[in-house]
This record gives sequence, structure tokens and C-alpha cells, in this order.
Amino acid sequence: MGEIEQKPTPGSRLGAPENSGISTLEHGQKPPPTPSGKLMSIKIQMLDDTQEAFEVPQRAPGKVLLDAVCNHLNLVEGDYFGLEFPDHKKITVWLDLLKPIVKQIRRPKHVVVRFVVKFFPPDHTQLQEELTRYLFALQVKQDLAQGRLTCNDTSAALLISHIVQSEIGDFDEASDREHLAKNKYIPQQDALEDKIVEFHHSHVGQTPAESDFQLLEIARKLEMYGIRLHPAKDREGTKINLAVANTGILVFQGFTKINAFNWAKVRKLSFKRKRFLIKLRPDANSSYQDTLEFLMASRDFCKSFWKICVEHHAFFRLFEEPKPKPKPVLFSRGSSFRFSGRTQKQVLDYVKEGGHKKVQFERKHSKIHSIRSLAMQPTEPNSEVPKQAQQRASLTPGEGAESPGGQSSQQAKERKASAEESGPRQSPALQKSPAGHQRAGVAVEAAAAVAEEEEEVAKDRTQQSKPQPPQPSTGSLTGSPHLSELSINSQGGAVPASVILSPNLSPDTKQASPLVSPLLNDQPCPRTDEEEEGRRKRFPTDKAYFIAKEVSTTERTYLKDLEVITSWFQSAVSKEDSMPETLKSLIFPNFEPLHKFHTNFLKEIEQRLALWEGRSNAHIRGDYQRIGDVMLKNVQAMKQLAVHLWKHGEALEALETGIRSSRRLENLCRDFELQKVCYLPLNTFLLRPLHRLMHYKQVLERLCKDNPPNEADFRDCRAALAEITEMVAQLHGTMIKMENFQKLHELKKDLIGVDNLVIPGREFIRLGSLSKLSGKGLQQRMFFLFNDVLLYTSRGLTISNQFKVHGQLPLYGMTIERSEDEWGVPHCLTLRGQRQSIVVAASSRAEMEKWVDDIQMAIDLAEKSSGPTPEFLASSPPDNKSPDEATVADQESEDDLSASRTSLERQAPHRGNTMVHVCWHRNTSVSMVDFSVAVENQLSGNLLRKFKNSNGWQKLWVVFTNFCLFFYKSHQDNHPLASLPLLGYSLTIPSESEDIHKDYVFKLHFKSHVYYFRAESEYTFERWMEVIRSATSAASRAHSLSHKESHLY
Repeated sequence: MGEIEQKPTPGSRLGAPENSGISTLEHGQKPPPTPSGKLMSIKIQMLDDTQEAFEVPQRAPGKVLLDAVCNHLNLVEGDYFGLEFPDHKKITVWLDLLKPIVKQIRRPKHVVVRFVVKFFPPDHTQLQEELTRYLFALQVKQDLAQGRLTCNDTSAALLISHIVQSEIGDFDEASDREHLAKNKYIPQQDALEDKIVEFHHSHVGQTPAESDFQLLEIARKLEMYGIRLHPAKDREGTKINLAVANTGILVFQGFTKINAFNWAKVRKLSFKRKRFLIKLRPDANSSYQDTLEFLMASRDFCKSFWKICVEHHAFFRLFEEPKPKPKPVLFSRGSSFRFSGRTQKQVLDYVKEGGHKKVQFERKHSKIHSIRSLAMQPTEPNSEVPKQAQQRASLTPGEGAESPGGQSSQQAKERKASAEESGPRQSPALQKSPAGHQRAGVAVEAAAAVAEEEEEVAKDRTQQSKPQPPQPSTGSLTGSPHLSELSINSQGGAVPASVILSPNLSPDTKQASPLVSPLLNDQPCPRTDEEEEGRRKRFPTDKAYFIAKEVSTTERTYLKDLEVITSWFQSAVSKEDSMPETLKSLIFPNFEPLHKFHTNFLKEIEQRLALWEGRSNAHIRGDYQRIGDVMLKNVQAMKQLAVHLWKHGEALEALETGIRSSRRLENLCRDFELQKVCYLPLNTFLLRPLHRLMHYKQVLERLCKDNPPNEADFRDCRAALAEITEMVAQLHGTMIKMENFQKLHELKKDLIGVDNLVIPGREFIRLGSLSKLSGKGLQQRMFFLFNDVLLYTSRGLTISNQFKVHGQLPLYGMTIERSEDEWGVPHCLTLRGQRQSIVVAASSRAEMEKWVDDIQMAIDLAEKSSGPTPEFLASSPPDNKSPDEATVADQESEDDLSASRTSLERQAPHRGNTMVHVCWHRNTSVSMVDFSVAVENQLSGNLLRKFKNSNGWQKLWVVFTNFCLFFYKSHQDNHPLASLPLLGYSLTIPSESEDIHKDYVFKLHFKSHVYYFRAESEYTFERWMEVIRSATSAASRAHSLSHKESHLY
């Protein structure tokens, strides 16, 4: 055994600067020194079944030992490997690279640590070193012998034949049978001997390196390749096995895969005691619930599997090693575990750019010396070659304790991802908040977690695989494709609106865009500055009171929304005999009981608030300074109304069916939507009761977090939360399906030239403005992304301001490429379909990353579908011309469509304030995830508003919903005075120079439009900031998903 510290590292042998292997060091950061002190000896079992002893300092972290093993093997791609050992409870765990070894291996003299493959890449051609492939082949051989890599007899015989070819060379029947008699590669090998010999005969002339390559080519296609099963049970108690792979989390029953959850589908991973939780993204077509729960044998088993998932996600999906979170000053809750080491992308880049020299190594049972080389350069005389015995490859340790390849200085020059660094997002507004408030429960940094009794994984930045030009390789082996440099701005702060968004005047009218500002100057209200100040001082200040008040204010808005259906729409229907009785009986009888119930519910809440505020003597006894009992009573009563809630999705479908079949009903609904009282699309109001359940759940979660556990109100709130959570879980699938259905019908009204937008299985993903490159240069176009097709449109010069569909790109077979260098256009993408290709450019890098992420996800969904998408357009020929070259055929198709009876879009009046037009004017995009978050972030209440150049404050009743603020004179008004779409606005705190010397003020500004809003308390200020932030710019997917989990109880 040699001296670890004195030997040169592989990095130094390859010309890299001295470095102890710390990944992705920031500028000016120094690696930690190797601990000194007493040495301890640890036995390592190699993949060729030899054992070696290594001496490392007792206080050294696990990384020192792994680096020593990799240096000993001259292994550059050591990041794919790990060290596993049985802990004191006989559970096989991975050695944590950051923790001291002595704290993990309690009795090192009695423990044998195994050096094995930890991360199995999706394609073995990504392994660029022959030695790495050889070690992977040894791992496959080991898994076959241990029965972990199961396969049919033919595959097993073929695998063994390549192993035999690698070990003894070309076919000789006598030698083959003698070798097979001495070596057992698989149980029941005798029955396969003839097949093995037959296959081996066909490998004549194949080198050991080529045999390894062919072995991995066959093995990677097997279902159990790289799989380590972890026993668990599902909610029904059925015994299953969980596993993690490069693609995501897999579920097995025995050795048969029954389900898979790709990283793209997973919102968050967590565990709580013995329960392992997988939280999924919303999927209207999925039968599984939003959160899956699996029960494992113990907390230790559960945490061990969670850690493996964290590491796999980080290694395969992140650009670089997650940065460590700062240590808490006082308390530390939950696990601080994070992935340590280079990610796969860093490994690929390092090996690709390293210019490695030839290094010899010997194979066990093989007399052939292999050469490892990526750059064909002569070996220097002083190159270190491990000394090996004649008959066995027992390797001498002592290559040094530094990194298995150091860290090349080129890594510091890696191109940084455009998205901001991961971590909880905090806007400038929150940094100056009166309480220094940071939103509770923000998603944790990717591959790290600090949570109360729960450790979570949030995907901060993901990377997609994309083929690159082949790299030089050993012998006749093929090249290795590399991962593309793709990042998602998932938790970074919003890009300033001034950078990416630019509202325009409507190009087809002389009037200003209706998106500019709410025109409330002609509706003066008394300035109540001093009154509000005195009123605030008299009222309670505890947080629970303001949460209860939020229930009251949002309940008022909800009742008004119910009245749109039960009163206004029913009155309009009764005046005209255009709605079938069956449809009437499906809609109104299921809304009227809800309206009656919530009217009484609101009265109870307001009575409780009156007592709480001290408007009677009851507050002296403290009996009424709580809200949990009122919530519990009404939530339990609400369960009796579930039968009506189940009918709302059916009512929505029936209404749209009736509109398609009846022109009179179509006209009725279209005319009703023009009334001021219908401030949202009509079908949105039909889903309001389902959305309201989500609001109750969020409120109860906040109440549970605010109340001490020993109070009676906490018990009531917790019981009410359990009841409402059960209702939400039962209706969740219906809610997601209906939201997608409603969104498709809403989009249909904004499009011209579509025949069959709403079909079973189609899901909306994202809409937004992109510039399309044509013969005339960059032309602004509106794009609509679904799970099977991408549409692009232009602003129609019609009275209805609809968008004319110019072309479709089926996603089946589509590829997406970044092409900024090719076209010289910033933020440019090339979309290559089977019939045509287009080049588009986003307004910013953040916008481009959102589109790339969603388009790639949609392509993956389309590839898994049954086949190509049916024709989508009213005019059948594909768009091979410039969108601006209007033809007679285009005009005819538009006229024909307006004469048909398909939906509400026919001859619809001005639709210049829909979300599609907001995105067009402000050159941005929103996704279905953003819409789902907006549904949950509804809020209403009184605010004081001030214009930029005005002196006084104006009291208004403000409702936030659907990415928009709606302004009323009071909560009793039936319709809003004006509205302010918030997409593209910036949310900040007024600076000192703006002379706003008031508390709880936030500022909304977009170009020259500036508004100040003032809340009544710190809690309401924080709540308005929270919900408005979700709309001022379309959040990226990962952030939105993490936000939906931000109030986890």
C-alpha cells in the first residue's frame, strides 16, 4: 500500500492543473484541505472481485476514499461509480461523499466496501473511455451471476458469449467448454452451454473492447439493466418494488415493470417516516392521483431510497453540482443531504475536452493489452501505469487522495445557463417587505432539501438529451452523443418586464390597446386615508384574524360568481326558449343549493369576525377569536353537496355540446358573455365551485401552520383540512380534465381556421408570441402548443380580432434545435417536422427556455401516442409560403368558417382583452401550468390605489383572478369598472425617491404605467404580493409546480 498523498493524480498525468476534485468551484473559491491525522485502513472489493486496502485519514470525507480508488485505477470517468457498504442495520447504503467516513462506517476493519457502478447512462456510447466500458461490463457480468439482471435464455447466452470472447479470445470449442465449466456466469448455465458456444463462434476477430461494447449494447435494452429493487407497498398494501433510473422512478411487481414516472412528470419527491411520496404534474389523461404514496419497511430504507433518487435526478438532469445551502443560524430542520460530484454533463464535457493520453491496463482472464485513448497522442515516458500480476489484475493502491481526474481549468469556463441560480425565489419587493417576509414553503434547491420531517426534491434545471457530432473513440466503436446545454429558469427571479415585454397599440385599430390601464379616473371615490389608518389601529393584529378575513372577502366574490349562473344567466335563459330542458336541469339545480349554502356560510363568517373585532362583549372571554370551528362545521356540511359538485363537469360538456348543435343557444351564450356582469368566459363560472375547494384547502393549511398545536382551534382546523383534502382528492381528476376542456373551448373562440381543436386526448400546454423567420424577415406570430401539434397564427384583420391559423406542425417525429449561430438571431430555435421546418425566435432567453422545455415534453408525449395527428386546419394544404402572402383560398376558408356554426367564435365581437391578446401585445407566453396556478391564487379585498401623479388614495374593491385585477367601487357591485391584465408588469416596493411614506405599499409598473396599492396589514400585503407575483410574468414550469406545493402541511 502506498502513500495516498504523494502519488500524482490522473488529472496531473493528463495535464490538468493541481486540484483536489471539488466540482464547479466558484471564482476565488478554494477547495477544502485534505484532513490530516491518524490513518485508518478500509478494504475495497473491486469489480473484478479482487480486494484492496486503502489508508485514509479518519476524518476524511467519503470523497477522499472514492478519489483514491479512482486514482488507483487511473479512472477518469469515475463519477459513474460509487462505494456501497452495509451499515450497522445491515442496510446496503452508498457512501456519502461529504460526510466523514468514520461517521458512516462504524467498524471499518470488519466492513468490506464494494466499488460498483452507481449511475447507468441511457446510452453506453456516452462512456468515452475503454476502461469505463470494461468496468461497466464487469458490473453486468456481476449482475448476471447474482440474478439481478434477468432476461430470456437467448439474451443471457448472447451476453455470456461476449464475456467469453473478451476473456479467452476467439472461438475454440474445447477451450470454450473448459472455460464454461470453470466459470459460472449465470444460474442454470449448463442448459445454455450449447447456445453460448454457438454465439461465441460468430464473434471471431472481435477485440475485448468491441466485446464490451456489444455486451453493453445488449444489456442496456434489458428491462432490469442497472436496476436495484427496493421493496415497498402501495396504498392497497400490494407488495411492489421501487427503483430509480436515469429516466425517473420505476415501479416493479416482481421483475416486471408496471409503471414509470419520468423526471418530466415528477413535481417533487419527499419522504415522511416510512412513507415515500411522489408528487406528479397535473395530467388530465392519467388515472393516478396527484400524489402517490408508497410504504417502505422503515424510515432508514425510505430515506436511503430518497437519497438515491436525489442523486440520480441531479446527476442526469442538472448542469452542475447543486450549490450548498447556507447553514441555519439557530435551527436545522430535516435533511440537508445534497448530491456531491460532477453531473453527467460535466463529465462528458471534461472528458471531451481533456485531450487524454494513452494509458495501458490489463483485463482479468485476458492476455490482450488494451489501450485507452480519446486523443491520439503518444504516451509520455513518465506516465504512470499500474503494475499488475501475470494471472490476476490485483491493483496496487496509492495513487493519491485527490480527484479521479481533478477538475480541468476548462470547467470554470463552461457556458453558464441563462436561468438564474437555483434556490428560493425572492423578489425585490419581498427583500424590502416590512417584515422581511419570505413566502413559506418555497420549493427547495434541486437535489437538496431542508423541511420539517420531510425532505423534498424540486427540479430546478433540467437537461434534455440531444445528439452531437460523434467524438473520437477507441477502435471501431461509435462516438458518444452529448447532452445539450439546456436550462430552465425554474426558480430564478422573473426577468424584468422592460427587457422582454413590449405592449403595442393594436395594429388594426386607431385606438389604444385595451390592455394599457384601468380607466377609473371618471369614477372618483372619497379619499379615506385617515379613516383607514384609524380603523387599522382598532382591529385585531393576529395572523389568524386576517386569514379568517380572507375567507370572508373571497367568499363574497365566490357568491357573486355563483350569482352569474343562478341569477343572471338563468334570467337570460328564461327570456328565450333556446336551452333544452335537460340542459337547464343539469346546470341550475346543481348551482342553486351551493348558492344557498354559501350565503349562510358567509353570514357565519362575518358574524364571527364581528365578535372577533370586539363589536360585542364576547371577545373579552376569548371564545370567538378563532375560525376553525366555523370552518369544520361548514366543510362537513359541504360534503353533503358533493353530489352537485360532481355534476359541474358534466354540465360544462353538455353546454358546449348544446352550443355546437343549436344556433339559438350559441347566440344566447355569446350575447350573455358581452354583458358586463360576465367578466370572465361563461364556462369558467361553471368550474368555480371546484376551484373554491382548492382555496379552502390553502386557507386551512395556513391556519394549521399559524396556530400552536396545543390550541383547540388547531384541532378544528386540522380536522377541517383532512375533510377538505379528501374532497379535493376525489374531484382532482375531474378538475384537471375540465380545466383543459374549458381552456380548449376558450382558445377555439380566438382562432380562425380550425376544424377540430377540441378532440378527446388533446391537451393544451402553452400559448405565446414568437417571431417566425420568413422571406420578409422576422414576423410576429402567435403559437399554440398542444400535446400532439403546434399551431402558428397571425393577428386577423377582422372585427372579432381573432387569430388566423397559418400552419400546423405535428409533434410526432419533430425535432428541436437551438440555431442562434446558424441564423444569427438571438434566442433562435429550429423546429423540424416530418413535412416542413420553421425557424422561430423568442423575446428573451428565459422565454426560449420555457418553449424548449414544453415543446420537448410535448414531443415526448406525441412519440408515445398511437401515431401522427389528424389534419387540423380548415384549409388542408400545409403552409409552405410566407404567412403574409394571403391568397384567395385563405379568404374563402375564413368566410366559410364564419358562416358555419361551430362555436361562439362565429362573428364574435371585439375580443381584444383575452389572454391570447395580452400575450400578443406584451410579447410573452403562458402555460397550462400557469393557468392552474392562477386558478388557485385568487384573492379579493379592499385596497387603496394611487396613480403616479395623483396625491390622494382611492379605496377600491379589487378581485384578482385569471392573471388580472378587476376593480369595483365596492364588493356589492355586480360588475367591475375596469380591469388590469398583469402579464408583463413588474412588482416592486416603492423606493425612497418616490415619496410614498406609507406602510404595506406595493408598486405595479409597466413602461410608463405606474400604480401604487396599499394593503391594510402586513398579512394582506404579503398575500397580495404573493398572488400578484404569480401573474406579473408567466412562471416557468418547475417554479409553478413548486408553488402549488408551497403550503404543504
